[in-house]
Amino acid sequence: MKSVNLQAYLDDITLFSASLEEPKWMLDRRLEALKKVDELELPVIERVKYHRWPLMNVGSINEEYQGAPILPSFDEIEDNPLVIQGRTTTFYEQMPVELAEQGVIFTDIFTAMIEHSELVEKYFMTKTVPSLEDKMTAFHTAFLNGGVFLYLPKNVVVKEAFESLFYHQQEDTSAFVKHVLIVAEENSELTYLERFESIGEASEKLSANIVVEVIAKPGAKVKFAAIDRLGKEVNTYMNRRAYVMKDASVDWALGLMNDGNVVADFDSELVGEGSHSEVKVVAISAGRQVQGIDTRVTNRAPHSIGHILQHGVIREKGTLTFNGIGHIINGAKGADAQQESRVLMLSDQARGDANPILLIDEFEVTAGHAASAGRLDPEELYYLMSRGLPQKEAERLVTRGFLGSVITAIPVKSVQEEFVQVIDRKLVD
Repeated sequence: MKSVNLQAYLDDITLFSASLEEPKWMLDRRLEALKKVDELELPVIERVKYHRWPLMNVGSINEEYQGAPILPSFDEIEDNPLVIQGRTTTFYEQMPVELAEQGVIFTDIFTAMIEHSELVEKYFMTKTVPSLEDKMTAFHTAFLNGGVFLYLPKNVVVKEAFESLFYHQQEDTSAFVKHVLIVAEENSELTYLERFESIGEASEKLSANIVVEVIAKPGAKVKFAAIDRLGKEVNTYMNRRAYVMKDASVDWALGLMNDGNVVADFDSELVGEGSHSEVKVVAISAGRQVQGIDTRVTNRAPHSIGHILQHGVIREKGTLTFNGIGHIINGAKGADAQQESRVLMLSDQARGDANPILLIDEFEVTAGHAASAGRLDPEELYYLMSRGLPQKEAERLVTRGFLGSVITAIPVKSVQEEFVQVIDRKLVD
């Protein structure tokens, strides 16, 4: 990673915070993170060397890119709660009145810091992702320039999906640093869908830093889905984590369809008895793209359940590494940790790793893993081709089926169809 004098941005960060009228606690956290960032190490992603990637290209903090936003037409917008955002500008917000009347909050994170300061301060990078955990989380805290806050009060159940659409305009060379904070109070239920999408043409290497925090209070149920489509020149650090309390659940369905290099950390902390997390991840690497994905579930409480399913496809000279970590902590009797990581290679030059890791510190638990890296099943191809399908079409259908676990978990039908189109494009471009 090219050396960057981040301390030179002290005045820029202070000015940026003032322009947003941020509370003092946020400016203090920014400045503390900036002070410490050079001392901290990069997070470790096993078998992935990314220290030379340009993950901290800051660019201009206080100059808003003037390009016109690309927004869906109004006949394409559903009635569900929706936020559409660029780097620092929120282009569109939609929030049903009946949800607001129940105390639901869904808005851009800077508005939330002003209007709900104590609530955001209580949860922002305190329970799941510490600000000073490593170099990338400190960079994130110091240079944060967008995101959303979603809060569900106790016993509120929302059937419609909350949706965030983050546009990354590639002509804008400034770092794209987004934070999503979701708090589900006791016995509440929500579904959340987010999409990150690059638009326009990039003239140089770009940086993205994305952190998601999900706090599920006792009895809460959160379904989280994402489709990531950042561009070829975008080098991305991604950290999505959940803190899951007694009898609560957080289910993840994550589709990594980026074209650039990615390091990702997906982590669920099962801290309450009977807590549950299902993590489904699919990814496609192509060209010379490198992706390293750590997916971890830590069973800290008795009778907690954590399951990981990772499926990846590699084309051309792409590289994809899945590290699946299931950790049962001492005292978590009756816990269950299961994982499956499979990589499908469509080229002789593709490189794939599926690394299962089980760390068991307790007796009377259930744990298991499966991992494989290989090519398309010739019997499946033969079956389809014998019924008249060309080989390329047969390969596409088999591969789509291989990734189907996340496709079916996308909560909005139109986005589910879009996801299928994205997968097909990634397989033929």
